[in-house]
Amino acid sequence: MTREIWPSIEPDYMACLLGAGYIGGPAVASFERDWAAYCGADHAVGVANGTDALQLSLTALGIGTGDEVVVPSNTFVATAAAVVRAGATPRFADVSDDTLLMTPETLRAAITPRTRAVMIVHLYGQMPDMGGLLAVANDAGILVIEDAAQAHGAEWAGQRAGSFGAAACFSFYPGKNLGAFGDAGAVVTSRPEIADRVRALANHGRSHGSSHYEHEVVGTNSRLDTLQAIALSGKLARLDAWTERRIELAARYRDQLSGTGLKLVDVAPAARHVYHLFVVRLAERDRVRVELERRGIQTGVHYPVPCHLQPPLQRFARGPLPVAERAAQELLSLPLFPHMTNDQVDVVCDVLGHLLPATVSPEFTRVC
Repeated sequence: MTREIWPSIEPDYMACLLGAGYIGGPAVASFERDWAAYCGADHAVGVANGTDALQLSLTALGIGTGDEVVVPSNTFVATAAAVVRAGATPRFADVSDDTLLMTPETLRAAITPRTRAVMIVHLYGQMPDMGGLLAVANDAGILVIEDAAQAHGAEWAGQRAGSFGAAACFSFYPGKNLGAFGDAGAVVTSRPEIADRVRALANHGRSHGSSHYEHEVVGTNSRLDTLQAIALSGKLARLDAWTERRIELAARYRDQLSGTGLKLVDVAPAARHVYHLFVVRLAERDRVRVELERRGIQTGVHYPVPCHLQPPLQRFARGPLPVAERAAQELLSLPLFPHMTNDQVDVVCDVLGHLLPATVSPEFTRVC
């Protein structure tokens, strides 16, 4: 990906590198405008990483001590950790056995009188049932924040991730569909007061137009570096093409793996899945993973421990979440990236085809 974009960004990148204008400036403002427009929102605020984006959004929305925020347990730990870092309490919800995403029913079951917000996670590149989730949130009078760290360009019913909630949070970690040359993130919103507050909080509490040493709130240092903005702008121009290639590769996987005994994560009819990850479920996952590694095929597990069972978060658990707990023992992420070849997909599927008959139990196959 870097080799592909480098010719288009080299002049600006080197000019910034040698000119020492590393913080803010036109490159950051340009990327923020373009990213907001891409998401169908009015404002984007570049920050240092996706985790900061989550915490800054919560703080900007006034969520803190005494408040609860519903989060799905099947997500990266940063979702729940950001709630704790903001001073609030995570309230864990289970997920769909088909999509592994939060559902209106699991959200409704997690809401209490102390709940102020829900953090809806668009996991693996797919958005959940936004119509149903928004209806539940509206009925309960709680705010909606999108954790869109894995969903650059994903859609629900034709509407882009980042345009549904009071705020949406993106990570541009290098491995994301839109990744920087290091850590980076953004908060997207159509509420100007939220954008202004996030920007102030991320810039040591300085409000727009204030002097360098005027600080209206206690903030932090979480800004999008200029060099990262230049890299992201170069990649944004190619994001749609890369996404289409991810979708093509995922379709090839689905075609070849159907009927093998693997349980494939469902794609909802209203969703445009952008396949940050291609996730399957299988019995004896760990044994299959070792055999794939022996044959030179790297895999991942997203995620082996549900958030409510992580040691620092167990104190917030309110009982078992059976789907998230069961899925954590079965999840396997297969290789997928936009420069992957069809032949590489075929090799992965061929190796899996030889491994599965000996490792997938008849009971699991019936369930799948």
